[in-house]
Amino acid sequence: MNLADRARPDRRNPWVWVPTLYMAEGIPYILVTTVSVILYKNLGISNTDIALYTSWLYLPWVIKPLWSPLVDMIRTKRLWIVLMQLLVGGALACVALTIPASDFFRYTLAFFWILAFSSATHDIAADGFYMLGLEQYQQAAFVGVRTIFYRIAVIAAKGILVVFAGHLQSSGFSVTTAWSVSFFLGAAIFLAFALYHAFVLPWPSSDAPAPRATASPRAMADVLDIFALFFRKKEIIVIIAFFLFYRFAEAQLIKMVAPFLLDPRTQGGLGLTTGEVGVVYGTVGAIALMLGGLLGGYAISRQGLKFWLWPMVVIMHLPVLVFVYLSLAQPENRLIINAAVAVEQFGYGFGFTAYSLYMIMVSEGPYKTVHYALGTGIMALGMMIPGMTSGWLQERLGYPAFFLWISLSTIPGFIVAALVKIDPNYGRKA
Repeated sequence: MNLADRARPDRRNPWVWVPTLYMAEGIPYILVTTVSVILYKNLGISNTDIALYTSWLYLPWVIKPLWSPLVDMIRTKRLWIVLMQLLVGGALACVALTIPASDFFRYTLAFFWILAFSSATHDIAADGFYMLGLEQYQQAAFVGVRTIFYRIAVIAAKGILVVFAGHLQSSGFSVTTAWSVSFFLGAAIFLAFALYHAFVLPWPSSDAPAPRATASPRAMADVLDIFALFFRKKEIIVIIAFFLFYRFAEAQLIKMVAPFLLDPRTQGGLGLTTGEVGVVYGTVGAIALMLGGLLGGYAISRQGLKFWLWPMVVIMHLPVLVFVYLSLAQPENRLIINAAVAVEQFGYGFGFTAYSLYMIMVSEGPYKTVHYALGTGIMALGMMIPGMTSGWLQERLGYPAFFLWISLSTIPGFIVAALVKIDPNYGRKA
C-alpha cells in the first residue's frame, strides 16, 4: 500500500456519521451555555449569580487550543470522540443526580465544568476527525450538512429538552424532578451517541497518534511558534478587537433573554412557563437563527463579505431594540412575543455569518486549523467576560433600562466593523 492509499479515508458513507457527530458537538455546548441558565432560573438562583457563574463555563472553549496538541499526540481522534461522549453522558447523569441536593448550585456547577471541558475536547477531536474521515471534495460538500445538524442540535437542546422539562412541570412534577428526568434523558442520548459512533465512525488510516518525536521540547517549541504566528498577523490588534467586540451586546443579551421571559410580570418579565420558553426561544428563535445563518451564507456567496459586512452589522444589532419594546409593553399575545424573538434571532444569525467568515479569512495559511482554534478561543472570551456582569446590571437597572444599555452596547460592534480590511472578492462564489 502506498502513502496515498494510507492517507485515504475509510469509504463509509458520510451521511451515516457526520450528522450525528455534529449533533453530539452542539448539544452539550447549548446545555452548558444556555439551558443551564433556564435551569438555574427555575431553581431560584438570582440573575447576578446565573450570569456570573454560567459565563465562567465558557472558559474551556477559550483555552481549548492549549491542550489541542494532546488530542493529536495521544491515541486516535476516533477514540477521543467516543470517550468524550461517554464522559459527557456521565456528567449529564451527575447533574441530574445533584439537582435535588440541598447544595445543588455548587454540585451541578462542578459537573457542568466537567461537561464543558469534555465538550470542548470533543470539539477538537470531532473537527480534526472530519478532515481525516472525508475526502477533500466531501469536506466541502458536507460543510453545510454539519452546520445544519449543529443547528438542529441547538433546537433539540434549547427547545425540545426545555419543552419536555416544562411539560413535566405542568403535569404535576416538581421543578427538581422535571429537570432531573430531562438531564437523565440527555445522559441516555449521549450513551447512545457513544455506542453508535463506536460502531459507525470510519477508521481512516491517517487517524493515528502523532509520532513520539512531536512530544520533544523542540516540537513543543514549534507548537508555541505556531501560536505566536497568529499574534504576529498584520493588524492583529484590529482582528482581536473584532473577535472580542463584534458580539459585545449579544454576549450580555444572551444571558438575560431566558430570565426575562421567565420572570413574573411584577418583576418586569413576561411570565412565560418553562415549556413556553422552550417553544419561543428554543424552537421558534432557534429556527429563525438557523434561517438567518443560511441566508447570510448565501448572500455572501453572491457578492462577497466586504459588500455584506455593513448590512450584516446593522441587521444583527438593530433588532435588539425588540427587547426594549417587550420590556416596556410586556405584551401577553404569544404571537407578538414569538415574532419579536424570531426577528432578533434571525438578525443575529444573519449578522453572525460575517463574523464566522471573517474568522476563517484571518485563519488562512499553513496553520489554519490551529489559528482557527485560537480565533474561536478569543471569540469565547468575548462572550464570557461581558456576560459575567450582565445579571448584576439587569438587577440594578431593571429590564427596560438594561435593554436600553444593550442597545448602546452595539456601538463597539459598529466601530470594530469600520476598522477591519477585507478583500472585495473574499467569500464570493467564482
